[in-house]
Amino acid sequence: MRMKTALLVEDNPDDEELALRAFRQLKIADEIVVARNGVEALDYLFCSGKYAGRDVDAMPSVVLLDLKLPMVDGFEVLDRVRSSELTRFLPVVVFTSSGEEQDIVRSYSLGANSYIRKPVNFDKFMQAAEYLGRYWCTLNEVPPRGRNPLL
Repeated sequence: MRMKTALLVEDNPDDEELALRAFRQLKIADEIVVARNGVEALDYLFCSGKYAGRDVDAMPSVVLLDLKLPMVDGFEVLDRVRSSELTRFLPVVVFTSSGEEQDIVRSYSLGANSYIRKPVNFDKFMQAAEYLGRYWCTLNEVPPRGRNPLL
């Protein structure tokens, strides 16, 4: 069985810790990789920078993407993910504190699979992480990488 990996793109240490705690406690993914800015996320996904030796075939089951990131923001990460054949079908869940309508619309316009506002209450955060992880890491299926099923 394929190992399930989640890529958490999060610059807030408190939110990172909550997400990691929730995913580990709920045993959602076998591995959780953390990128603390957009550049790190893109390096991981495209096997460059400090991830240059990473196996390009070992893509995460889901990317949990914050929008407000240093260096390269979440919108740019999402745009780059959707514009590459390598990552086009990779599930990307925007997981952010923003409830701004323009952020929601822009995220979906750029190809987000889902938009979830981070709850501030710990119990609700845990519940959201459980639902998110169970669906995207357990139930969801994606097409084989590099093959467009519509062609």
